[in-house]
Amino acid sequence: MSPWLTPAGKWLGFVTAIWVQAISGNNYTFSNYSDALKSIMALTQLQLNTLSVAKDVGKAFGLLSGIASDRLSTSVILLIGSFEGLIGYGVQWLVVSQRIHPLPYWQMCIFLCLGGNSTTWMNTAVLVTCMRNFPKNRGPVSGILKGYVGLSTAIFTDICTALFSSNPSAFLLTLAIVPAVICLAAILFLRETTPAADPIEENEEARFFNIFNVIAIVAAVYLLAFDITGNHGHVVSHVFVAGLMLLLATPLLVPLYSVLLKLKSNSDIEQQIKEPLLVGPKDSPAKPEKPEAATAVSIIVENAGIKQQPMIGEDHTIIEMIRTFDFWILFLSFLCGVGTGMCVMNNMGQMGLALGYVDVSIFVSLTSIWGFFGRIISGLVSEQKFGTPRPLWNAASQVLMTLGFVIMALALPGSLYIGSILVGICYGVRLTITVAVASELFGLKYYGLLYNILILNLPLGSFLFSGLLAGYLYDAQAARSPASGGNTCVGPHCYFLVFLIMALASVVGFGLDVLLAIRTKKVYSKIYTDKKFSPSSTVA
Repeated sequence: MSPWLTPAGKWLGFVTAIWVQAISGNNYTFSNYSDALKSIMALTQLQLNTLSVAKDVGKAFGLLSGIASDRLSTSVILLIGSFEGLIGYGVQWLVVSQRIHPLPYWQMCIFLCLGGNSTTWMNTAVLVTCMRNFPKNRGPVSGILKGYVGLSTAIFTDICTALFSSNPSAFLLTLAIVPAVICLAAILFLRETTPAADPIEENEEARFFNIFNVIAIVAAVYLLAFDITGNHGHVVSHVFVAGLMLLLATPLLVPLYSVLLKLKSNSDIEQQIKEPLLVGPKDSPAKPEKPEAATAVSIIVENAGIKQQPMIGEDHTIIEMIRTFDFWILFLSFLCGVGTGMCVMNNMGQMGLALGYVDVSIFVSLTSIWGFFGRIISGLVSEQKFGTPRPLWNAASQVLMTLGFVIMALALPGSLYIGSILVGICYGVRLTITVAVASELFGLKYYGLLYNILILNLPLGSFLFSGLLAGYLYDAQAARSPASGGNTCVGPHCYFLVFLIMALASVVGFGLDVLLAIRTKKVYSKIYTDKKFSPSSTVA
């Protein structure tokens, strides 16, 4: 890459990373085509929910992508993810479009698992590469990228609603092709680059990340406006899609602007090209080699037998982590939050139909969009201001989630709108806060594996709350439908008990979060003190 393209290349890679994340939420779109699968394959609700569990089990194999990230290039990891998604969702499209006869049930489970696993490769490739490219801005990087994951369900849903009138066949074809195309674009531009070498570049990165945040918020508001304005005509729908495509392309202004900055003055260009060559040898031991030095020291200390029982807030190995009481409190509270949230997202189609809604796409979009706001807002407000333990924000989200489940159980007019918004917000908060808490309590040394262990709660929660709880209780309330050949249920009673049990689980999660906040109060007080008096506290 030529020198004048170096800054643009780094930011162009980040833009393609945003695009990959904007299509990585396809795993949450099951409700948009689940009813079509249920009808064509003549499934009971329990069988349908087991299919959704198979989809989520794909995330359990995310450990493979985490291991591969240290051995394979970003391009190969993206290629694997795009190929899996093309096959997994492509076969589902063939079945729903009735181009082939429905496959045996066990084979459909495999292809849904492939589709679910595809996103773990995409996410790993994007997050690992961008964290290495912007090590001084890890917080903004993860917030922006995960925010777009939260928007991706709404992006897919609203585009297909506008262009294809929520046709499940067209929707699945989009899920198969679009991620593959985006990943191919990312393969061309997303690669590891040299991190910022001085405070000027770091400040420039911070300004650019603020721009990305503003663009993401505008996109979320734009999607929300489309959803709450009701039905739209053919022309308005196409104008909406064109506007959304423009918003998704807007981040390209950042690499363009970075090139203009470098070309502003020939002297500035020469100075920024020469400085790393002249000063680099002096600076490199202080910056790039600092983590290596820290690692070497830790190895010596561990070999000497001095550090045998790490305290909470220090680096833990996986074995040391799972032996702590605090890890299991965090793990179970996370299960109560994301497990119940996954149940709602997987069953939103049947929940809407049970309450008399013909088109449930708006509820899928609302959950996605408000999940984005939950991620963005929680990432900002949970930063250490007064030494407040971060688990308290998880506890607050569980209160809101409990309220959401109670409102949906009452089945009052508009309750599904309110419930989907509250569940979306709290699900987003959970995903953002919990991974931050894990890094603060158990360190960053083995964070990649720790993160994937926590993410096991997604398939586990889907199995417990969606596959077992919602599946069995729905079928118990349902009557055989001769028209569809499956079990259908209409009325508030269909999910009444499901919502109440999930509300109770949220109360349990609240109690666990409060307990964890009490146990880690000293840890967060120390984090706040260190941050307050550290000269580099502004670096995320």
